[in-house]
Order: sequence, then C-alpha cells, then structure tokens
Amino acid sequence: MNKAQLVEAIADKVGGRQQAADAVDAVLDAIVRAVVAGDRVSVTGFGSFEKVDRPARYARNPQTGERVRVKKTSVPRFRAGQGFKDLVSGSKKLPKNDVAVKKAPKGSLSGGVSSRTTVKAAAKKATAKKATAKKAAVKKTTAAKKTTAKKTTTAKKASPAAKKTAAKKATATTTAKKATAKKTAPAKKTTAKKAPARKATARTTTAKKTTTAAAAAARK
Repeated sequence: MNKAQLVEAIADKVGGRQQAADAVDAVLDAIVRAVVAGDRVSVTGFGSFEKVDRPARYARNPQTGERVRVKKTSVPRFRAGQGFKDLVSGSKKLPKNDVAVKKAPKGSLSGGVSSRTTVKAAAKKATAKKATAKKAAVKKTTAAKKTTAKKTTTAKKASPAAKKTAAKKATATTTAKKATAKKTAPAKKTTAKKAPARKATARTTTAKKTTTAAAAAARK
C-alpha cells in the first residue's frame, strides 16, 4: 500500500478523499518534524518513532568488498508497539467492526510538551554540572597561584635577612683577624727586644771572667 492507497482507504471514514489526504499529510509532517527535533513520538498500540545517532564506523562495499569509513550520522527508527506485534504474530485477532489501533490517551505522544520539558531539564542539569566543574577548577587555580605568591614573597623577604646575616658574619671574621694580627705584632717586637738584651748579658759575663782571670794572674 502506497500513500495514495492509504488515502483511499481512509477517505470514507474522514469525509472525503481531500480530507483524508490532508489528514495523512498532517500526521506524517508532525511525526517527521518531531523526530528531526530529537523528540520521540509514541502511539500506544502502534509503535514509536525516534532519532538514533550512529557513531563513525567501518563498512564494506558489497560490490568491491573494499573497506570504507562511514561518518557519524543520525537515522530515524520505528519500534512497533506490543499491540501491533500481537496482531502481526496472530496472538490477537483483528477487530471487524473496530479500529485495529485504538485512540491514544491524552499525553501519550512523547513528542509533546512533556518530553521537551524533560529534555530541557536534562540540558539544564548538564549545564549546571559543567559550570560547577569550571568553578572548582578556577578555585584550585587561584589557590595554587596564591600559594606560589606567598612562597615567592617569603623567599624575597628572607633574602635581605640572609644578606644582613652574611654581612655581619663577614664583619665579625674581619674584626677577629685584625685583633689576632695586633696581638701577634707586639709579641714579635718583644722577642726582638729580648734578643739584644741576651747578647749584652753574654758580653758582660765574658768581660767579668776576663777581669777575674787577669786578677788571678797578677796575684801569682
């Protein structure tokens, strides 16, 4: 059955062929627009239409057998409802004086406001999570920068103190060297002075011995 035959099949039920054609067009257009927008259209007892994303993959050309890369794409998918499956499998019989698919209860079309609201709520939650993650990353970066700045400032403050301490140590070392040099210099002078005194003493002793010897010789 094609579209024209479908229109003819429902023309008597909706009041004419034109009305049937308009009804079929309106239903198909609504389904297509909802699925393209990412909504799921579900008709109780009949089935559901939805958009499915297929990731990139490799396939083979049936004519050449060559391996071909297929890009990521989205495709429509129809899933038959349980009532439709039961009628096709024969577990249920088609009603003679009633429609095979009964009217869907109000709000059963998931492509309506409820499904869109759910999608929007999910998108808001995802956005909120991303914003929270960004804030946490910014806080960590700021804390790390503050810590680095504190360490740098402490190091800079410590440097002048270290310089002053080193300068004091150098001054103390120089003063100690000067004091040692002063103490060593007088000692050398004293030693030098003592040496001539020893020589004079030796000369006096020698002179005394000579005088004593001369006196002894004269007595004899």
